[in-house]
Amino acid sequence: MTTQAPAMRDQIAAQSVIEELLRQQQAVPPRSRFARFWGYSPLAADSVAWYLGAQGEIEVGKILGRLPPEWRVFHALPIGKAGADIDHLVLGAGGIFTINTKHHRGKKIWIAERSFLVNGQKQPYLRNSIFETTRVTKILRERIPQLPAAQAVIALVSPGQITIKKKPDTVNVLDANHLRRWLLKRPIVLAETDLVELAAIVDAPPTWPTPALPRTPNLMAKFASLDVDVRTARTRRTVWKLLSIGTATVLAVLVGLPLLSRAVEGFITNL
Repeated sequence: MTTQAPAMRDQIAAQSVIEELLRQQQAVPPRSRFARFWGYSPLAADSVAWYLGAQGEIEVGKILGRLPPEWRVFHALPIGKAGADIDHLVLGAGGIFTINTKHHRGKKIWIAERSFLVNGQKQPYLRNSIFETTRVTKILRERIPQLPAAQAVIALVSPGQITIKKKPDTVNVLDANHLRRWLLKRPIVLAETDLVELAAIVDAPPTWPTPALPRTPNLMAKFASLDVDVRTARTRRTVWKLLSIGTATVLAVLVGLPLLSRAVEGFITNL
Protein backbone atom coordinates (compact mmCIF):
# COMPACT_ATOMS: atom_id res chain seq x y z
CA MET A 1 0.00 0.00 0.00
CA THR A 2 1.44 3.37 -1.06
CA THR A 3 1.19 6.27 1.39
CA GLN A 4 0.27 9.54 -0.29
CA ALA A 5 2.58 12.44 0.57
CA PRO A 6 0.93 15.32 2.46
CA ALA A 7 -0.07 18.29 0.31
CA MET A 8 2.28 21.27 0.40
CA ARG A 9 -0.50 23.46 1.80
CA ASP A 10 -0.20 21.40 5.00
CA GLN A 11 3.29 22.77 5.61
CA ILE A 12 3.27 25.29 8.47
CA ALA A 13 5.27 28.50 8.76
CA ALA A 14 8.81 27.80 10.01
CA GLN A 15 8.35 24.04 9.67
CA SER A 16 11.83 23.32 8.31
CA VAL A 17 13.48 25.68 10.78
CA ILE A 18 11.66 24.17 13.75
CA GLU A 19 12.53 20.65 12.62
CA GLU A 20 16.23 21.56 12.51
CA LEU A 21 15.97 23.35 15.86
CA LEU A 22 14.43 20.29 17.51
CA ARG A 23 17.06 18.01 15.94
CA GLN A 24 19.83 20.15 17.40
CA GLN A 25 18.15 20.25 20.79
CA GLN A 26 18.08 16.46 20.98
CA ALA A 27 21.80 16.55 21.78
CA VAL A 28 21.31 19.05 24.63
CA PRO A 29 21.15 17.44 28.10
CA PRO A 30 18.18 18.41 30.32
CA ARG A 31 18.80 21.35 32.61
CA SER A 32 19.38 20.69 36.29
CA ARG A 33 17.09 22.14 38.96
CA PHE A 34 19.83 24.65 39.71
CA ALA A 35 19.95 25.76 36.06
CA ARG A 36 16.16 26.06 35.87
CA PHE A 37 16.04 28.02 39.13
CA TRP A 38 18.56 30.59 37.92
CA GLY A 39 17.04 30.86 34.45
CA TYR A 40 19.70 29.21 32.33
CA SER A 41 18.45 29.00 28.74
CA PRO A 42 17.45 25.55 27.48
CA LEU A 43 18.85 26.46 24.06
CA ALA A 44 22.27 25.34 22.91
CA ALA A 45 24.46 28.13 21.55
CA ASP A 46 24.02 26.81 18.00
CA SER A 47 20.24 26.62 18.44
CA VAL A 48 19.64 30.29 19.19
CA ALA A 49 19.71 31.40 15.54
CA TRP A 50 17.26 28.63 14.61
CA TYR A 51 14.93 29.62 17.44
CA LEU A 52 14.96 33.28 16.38
CA GLY A 53 14.47 32.24 12.76
CA ALA A 54 11.42 30.20 13.73
CA GLN A 55 9.96 33.14 15.63
CA GLY A 56 10.44 35.37 12.59
CA GLU A 57 8.86 32.95 10.11
CA ILE A 58 5.90 32.34 12.42
CA GLU A 59 5.35 36.09 12.69
CA VAL A 60 5.43 36.56 8.90
CA GLY A 61 3.16 33.53 8.53
CA LYS A 62 0.59 35.28 10.74
CA ILE A 63 0.84 38.43 8.61
CA LEU A 64 0.33 36.45 5.40
CA GLY A 65 -2.58 34.64 7.01
CA ARG A 66 -4.44 37.97 7.05
CA LEU A 67 -4.40 38.26 3.26
CA PRO A 68 -7.80 38.00 1.51
CA PRO A 69 -9.00 34.44 0.78
CA GLU A 70 -8.27 34.72 -2.95
CA TRP A 71 -4.56 34.80 -2.09
CA ARG A 72 -2.78 31.46 -1.68
CA VAL A 73 0.05 31.09 0.82
CA PHE A 74 2.49 28.17 1.16
CA HIS A 75 5.27 27.71 3.69
CA ALA A 76 8.59 25.86 3.95
CA LEU A 77 8.71 24.55 0.39
CA PRO A 78 11.83 22.44 -0.31
CA ILE A 79 13.94 24.03 -3.00
CA GLY A 80 17.42 22.51 -2.94
CA LYS A 81 19.87 20.24 -1.21
CA ALA A 82 20.80 20.17 2.48
CA GLY A 83 17.33 21.14 3.64
CA ALA A 84 17.14 24.48 1.81
CA ASP A 85 13.61 25.79 1.52
CA ILE A 86 11.49 28.80 0.60
CA ASP A 87 10.17 30.39 3.77
CA HIS A 88 6.90 31.50 2.16
CA LEU A 89 5.49 31.37 -1.38
CA VAL A 90 2.57 33.69 -2.03
CA LEU A 91 0.26 33.57 -5.06
CA GLY A 92 -2.12 36.40 -5.81
CA ALA A 93 -3.49 38.64 -8.51
CA GLY A 94 -0.33 40.71 -8.14
CA GLY A 95 1.92 37.79 -9.04
CA ILE A 96 4.13 35.11 -7.52
CA PHE A 97 6.28 36.06 -4.53
CA THR A 98 9.07 34.19 -2.76
CA ILE A 99 9.42 35.65 0.72
CA ASN A 100 12.61 35.22 2.69
CA THR A 101 12.13 36.08 6.38
CA LYS A 102 14.96 37.59 8.42
CA HIS A 103 14.54 38.17 12.15
CA HIS A 104 17.02 40.84 13.29
CA ARG A 105 15.40 42.43 16.34
CA GLY A 106 16.80 45.86 17.08
CA LYS A 107 19.67 45.58 14.59
CA LYS A 108 20.78 48.11 11.99
CA ILE A 109 20.10 47.08 8.40
CA TRP A 110 22.00 48.73 5.54
CA ILE A 111 21.13 47.90 1.94
CA ALA A 112 22.65 48.85 -1.40
CA GLU A 113 22.17 47.51 -4.91
CA ARG A 114 24.29 44.41 -4.28
CA SER A 115 25.01 44.60 -0.55
CA PHE A 116 23.08 43.69 2.58
CA LEU A 117 24.64 44.47 5.97
CA VAL A 118 23.37 43.62 9.46
CA ASN A 119 25.14 45.66 12.15
CA GLY A 120 27.93 46.20 9.66
CA GLN A 121 28.32 42.51 8.77
CA LYS A 122 27.76 41.54 5.13
CA GLN A 123 25.10 38.87 4.55
CA PRO A 124 24.30 36.77 1.43
CA TYR A 125 20.56 37.49 1.62
CA LEU A 126 20.22 39.20 -1.77
CA ARG A 127 22.06 36.41 -3.58
CA ASN A 128 20.03 33.72 -1.80
CA SER A 129 16.73 35.44 -2.56
CA ILE A 130 17.60 35.75 -6.24
CA PHE A 131 18.50 32.06 -6.35
CA GLU A 132 15.17 31.09 -4.77
CA THR A 133 13.03 33.21 -7.05
CA THR A 134 14.94 32.04 -10.15
CA ARG A 135 14.48 28.42 -9.12
CA VAL A 136 10.77 28.87 -8.44
CA THR A 137 10.24 30.61 -11.77
CA LYS A 138 11.96 27.73 -13.59
CA ILE A 139 9.95 25.05 -11.76
CA LEU A 140 6.59 26.72 -12.37
CA ARG A 141 7.27 27.71 -15.99
CA GLU A 142 7.98 24.06 -16.77
CA ARG A 143 4.27 23.54 -16.05
CA ILE A 144 2.87 26.91 -17.22
CA PRO A 145 5.34 28.55 -19.65
CA GLN A 146 3.50 31.90 -19.90
CA LEU A 147 3.72 32.67 -16.18
CA PRO A 148 5.30 35.96 -15.08
CA ALA A 149 8.58 35.62 -13.22
CA ALA A 150 8.39 35.22 -9.46
CA GLN A 151 9.37 38.27 -7.42
CA ALA A 152 11.85 38.07 -4.55
CA VAL A 153 10.99 39.67 -1.20
CA ILE A 154 13.01 39.89 2.01
CA ALA A 155 10.74 40.53 5.01
CA LEU A 156 12.56 41.96 8.03
CA VAL A 157 11.08 41.19 11.44
CA SER A 158 11.58 43.81 14.19
CA PRO A 159 14.62 45.57 12.68
CA GLY A 160 16.05 48.49 14.63
CA GLN A 161 16.76 50.69 11.62
CA ILE A 162 16.61 50.17 7.86
CA THR A 163 18.83 52.29 5.60
CA ILE A 164 18.42 51.74 1.86
CA LYS A 165 21.30 53.47 0.06
CA LYS A 166 20.11 52.14 -3.28
CA LYS A 167 17.29 49.67 -3.89
CA PRO A 168 18.36 46.28 -5.27
CA ASP A 169 17.11 45.77 -8.82
CA THR A 170 15.47 42.38 -8.37
CA VAL A 171 14.83 42.00 -4.62
CA ASN A 172 12.22 43.90 -2.62
CA VAL A 173 13.29 44.53 0.99
CA LEU A 174 10.51 45.40 3.43
CA ASP A 175 9.74 45.71 7.11
CA ALA A 176 7.42 42.75 7.71
CA ASN A 177 4.82 45.12 9.16
CA HIS A 178 4.38 46.62 5.68
CA LEU A 179 4.33 43.32 3.80
CA ARG A 180 0.58 42.73 3.59
CA ARG A 181 -0.19 46.24 2.33
CA TRP A 182 2.67 46.07 -0.18
CA LEU A 183 1.38 42.78 -1.63
CA LEU A 184 -2.16 44.08 -1.97
CA LYS A 185 -0.93 47.13 -3.90
CA ARG A 186 0.82 45.11 -6.62
CA PRO A 187 -0.66 45.59 -10.11
CA ILE A 188 -2.80 42.71 -11.36
CA VAL A 189 -0.91 40.23 -13.54
CA LEU A 190 -2.74 36.93 -12.88
CA ALA A 191 -6.39 36.01 -13.39
CA GLU A 192 -8.27 33.82 -10.93
CA THR A 193 -8.22 30.90 -13.37
CA ASP A 194 -4.43 31.16 -13.52
CA LEU A 195 -4.24 31.19 -9.73
CA VAL A 196 -6.38 28.07 -9.39
CA GLU A 197 -4.16 26.16 -11.80
CA LEU A 198 -0.99 27.54 -10.27
CA ALA A 199 -2.06 26.74 -6.70
CA ALA A 200 -2.76 23.12 -7.68
CA ILE A 201 0.75 22.81 -9.12
CA VAL A 202 2.39 24.34 -6.04
CA ASP A 203 0.29 22.15 -3.75
CA ALA A 204 1.44 18.92 -5.42
CA PRO A 205 4.47 17.32 -3.66
CA PRO A 206 5.99 16.03 -6.96
CA THR A 207 6.50 19.66 -8.03
CA TRP A 208 9.23 20.06 -5.41
CA PRO A 209 12.41 18.20 -4.48
CA THR A 210 11.92 15.46 -1.91
CA PRO A 211 12.79 16.75 1.61
CA ALA A 212 16.06 15.38 2.95
CA LEU A 213 14.45 14.23 6.21
CA PRO A 214 10.95 13.03 7.15
CA ARG A 215 8.54 15.31 8.97
CA THR A 216 8.77 15.49 12.75
CA PRO A 217 5.59 14.27 14.48
CA ASN A 218 3.86 16.66 16.92
CA LEU A 219 6.12 19.43 15.64
CA MET A 220 4.27 22.46 16.98
CA ALA A 221 3.54 20.87 20.36
CA LYS A 222 7.26 20.21 20.83
CA PHE A 223 8.17 23.72 19.72
CA ALA A 224 5.52 25.25 21.99
CA SER A 225 6.97 23.35 24.96
CA LEU A 226 10.49 24.54 24.15
CA ASP A 227 9.22 28.09 23.61
CA VAL A 228 7.61 28.13 27.07
CA ASP A 229 10.89 26.96 28.62
CA VAL A 230 12.86 29.66 26.78
CA ARG A 231 10.46 32.43 27.81
CA THR A 232 10.31 31.22 31.42
CA ALA A 233 14.10 31.14 31.63
CA ARG A 234 14.29 34.65 30.18
CA THR A 235 11.78 35.91 32.75
CA ARG A 236 13.73 34.30 35.60
CA ARG A 237 16.98 35.90 34.42
CA THR A 238 15.27 39.28 34.27
CA VAL A 239 13.85 38.85 37.79
CA TRP A 240 17.22 37.85 39.22
CA LYS A 241 18.90 40.77 37.47
CA LEU A 242 16.37 43.24 38.89
CA LEU A 243 16.71 41.72 42.35
CA SER A 244 20.50 42.02 42.11
CA ILE A 245 20.23 45.68 41.14
CA GLY A 246 17.73 46.31 43.94
CA THR A 247 19.92 44.55 46.51
CA ALA A 248 23.00 46.48 45.40
CA THR A 249 21.06 49.74 45.65
CA VAL A 250 19.84 48.95 49.19
CA LEU A 251 23.35 47.99 50.31
CA ALA A 252 24.75 51.18 48.83
CA VAL A 253 22.18 53.20 50.76
CA LEU A 254 22.80 51.34 54.03
CA VAL A 255 26.56 51.76 53.73
CA GLY A 256 26.34 55.30 52.45
CA LEU A 257 23.99 56.72 55.11
CA PRO A 258 26.44 56.41 58.04
CA LEU A 259 29.20 57.92 55.93
CA LEU A 260 26.93 60.76 54.92
CA SER A 261 25.86 61.29 58.52
CA ARG A 262 29.47 61.54 59.71
CA ALA A 263 30.29 63.92 56.90
CA VAL A 264 27.38 66.19 57.85
CA GLU A 265 28.36 66.09 61.53
CA GLY A 266 31.92 67.03 60.67
CA PHE A 267 30.74 69.89 58.51
CA ILE A 268 28.49 71.24 61.30
CA THR A 269 31.29 70.92 63.88
CA ASN A 270 33.60 73.02 61.72
CA LEU A 271 31.09 75.85 61.37
